Amino acid sequence: MTRFTAAPAAMAMALLTHGALAQQQAAPALGGAQLQLVARFEHQVTGVTVASDGRIFVNFPRWTEDAPVSVAEVTRDGQIKPYPDETWNAWRNAKKNQMSAGDHFVCVQSVVADAHGNLWVVDPAAPATAAVVQGGPKLVRIDLNANTVAQVIRFDETVAPQGSYLNDVRFSPDGRHAYLTDAGATGALVVVDLQNGTARRVLHGHPSTQPEKDVVVKTDGKELRRPDGRGVEFAADSLALSRDGRTLYWKALTGRTLYHIATDALENPRLSKKDLEGRVERDAGTEPTDGLWIDGRGRLYLSAIEQDAVKVRDGDRITTLVQDKRLRWPDTFSEGPDGTIYVTSSRIQDMSWFKPETRPSLETQLWRIQGTGGRQ
Repeated sequence: MTRFTAAPAAMAMALLTHGALAQQQAAPALGGAQLQLVARFEHQVTGVTVASDGRIFVNFPRWTEDAPVSVAEVTRDGQIKPYPDETWNAWRNAKKNQMSAGDHFVCVQSVVADAHGNLWVVDPAAPATAAVVQGGPKLVRIDLNANTVAQVIRFDETVAPQGSYLNDVRFSPDGRHAYLTDAGATGALVVVDLQNGTARRVLHGHPSTQPEKDVVVKTDGKELRRPDGRGVEFAADSLALSRDGRTLYWKALTGRTLYHIATDALENPRLSKKDLEGRVERDAGTEPTDGLWIDGRGRLYLSAIEQDAVKVRDGDRITTLVQDKRLRWPDTFSEGPDGTIYVTSSRIQDMSWFKPETRPSLETQLWRIQGTGGRQ
């Protein structure tokens, strides 16, 4: 394993904390739980996943810079390395006419390890969340034993049209289906048959997948807006799957309503558009969130982006698990083998999109939440 290196201004480094150092980083926070720093990055991280063997993977989207690495494994000795190799991570926006978008990571948004020894990579292929690079949108399966790409499911314009931005993914327990959110200009869900590689775009434009017009995201006590006055308008983003795989939950980031649907309805291509829409149910009122996660005990975690907090719904009760100023824009959750919850802090409110004085590369972190381990 080698440390990933690039020009000093474009270096992606991680620092793992263990032992005494880890204890120093475990500072008290409101809500009762504590944050423990796992890794620090010099570029903007979004996704994290922890495989069943404890290996940690993260990703860096090309939002405001031509990131030097898209998918990386965080090693135990404090290094990160491009994963599965440097070739898949070799894409550079400036060389897009010289490279195949279908065989490289263009702008990765999520990484998720499944229960069958695979790491899946969601590539919406839309740098800066702008134009989709032709031939780039895809779902990539990496065999974690061989550390090689085993399957690439490419999405055409019927699934990932211009204006789309595929965001997150969950997998049925039997490994037959994947469900994705599209947070782009016209929100939707995507259902993928992993056996034959076919995909369908569903609930396109449906109210459940759209930003809610009366919702304005606020951070640091004020409305989050770009210099030209535009606010944060992301469609279907947050995504979670029940432990039995029977119910899918989602919501727009710019929204306060959580929805759910039975997965057998999503998986039925014979259902008409009207019939499928009729199966969508309003689940609960929440708040603007980015990541969702359902843990081994069936509790729903919500990233409370306006409050630098993580909340948990257990039954009908929602409580604040941890609130900490260091947790700026809690983004993506993952669960370790022992049940410990991990969360990235992507600092979206600090981006040059909203603060032009910010340099393109932005230091971000990966945290674990102490006290969430120990499955029952």
